[in-house]
Amino acid sequence: MSSLFAKAASGIGCTVIALPLVAALIIAALLGGFSFGGGVAASPSRHALGDIPAYMLALYQRAAPECPGLPWTILAAIGKVETDHGRHPTMVSSAGAVGPMQFVPATFRAYADPVPPGGKKPPTPWDPVDAVYAAARLLCANGARNGHDLRSAIHAYNHATWYVDQVVKIATQYAATDLAPTKAAAKAVSFARTQLGTAYVWGGDGPAEGGFDCSGLTQTAYRTAGITIPRIAQAQYDHGPHLPKHTRLAPGDLLFFGTSPRSITHVSLYAGDGRAIDAPRPGAVVREGPAHTNAPSFQGATRPSAPGGGAR
Repeated sequence: MSSLFAKAASGIGCTVIALPLVAALIIAALLGGFSFGGGVAASPSRHALGDIPAYMLALYQRAAPECPGLPWTILAAIGKVETDHGRHPTMVSSAGAVGPMQFVPATFRAYADPVPPGGKKPPTPWDPVDAVYAAARLLCANGARNGHDLRSAIHAYNHATWYVDQVVKIATQYAATDLAPTKAAAKAVSFARTQLGTAYVWGGDGPAEGGFDCSGLTQTAYRTAGITIPRIAQAQYDHGPHLPKHTRLAPGDLLFFGTSPRSITHVSLYAGDGRAIDAPRPGAVVREGPAHTNAPSFQGATRPSAPGGGAR
């Protein structure tokens, strides 16, 4: 008997109760945070996920650590105000600023090096990777390092109070209000997002077996973060640690569904801002959609990344 069929015969698999399919292809990395816009690397809000192209969202998050203490939401808000994340048809201003982050070429050259991974050689303000990294460095040089004076840093980007206020407002809208995830939980969510579109396979633990089922996805996601949890959804629920009812969720929490706490039939991974990632059913794919924590079938949540939540 193959390992896949052996696992299926052991009761591994998922049945979803009232969970509609909502497909999304979003690349993001979720980490902990604080300060402006909900955190240095706060979870993106639903508004951010809908407003920022997936490639640009990932880029803002990847470039922000270039300046310790700079929230990715500030970079994203500047990109929004300047060119609507590169959607402006010409991206050339009357002052001669160019590209998605609107750099005057001479200013860009001062912050273009070193060329970031994926950037152009020679660097150019027209390239999104080069431009976003240069923007992070410019902000860092003008007060953003360690969150020292973010308003002054934004003002240095564009010398207008209205501009600073608008960037801060948008940055706040781009940050979710969930609790900040632990580093391990962030890694688990990031891994799960890389599997969006992977086929559902009953008893599956990953691409080598053709795909995942619900608990295979959550177990593998946490294994990549160095945390061991049981394989089957019921066992994962029983493993805990359980969150009291009405506890604020954090990205990485596991959400469980079934007819009772003793009959868990499905598990998903909370991704933040009321959304979750799961492998729902045969014929479907790994998806991101509403978390459904108000559904009658929702039985509760656990936090494997909490102290004592899993073997390390």
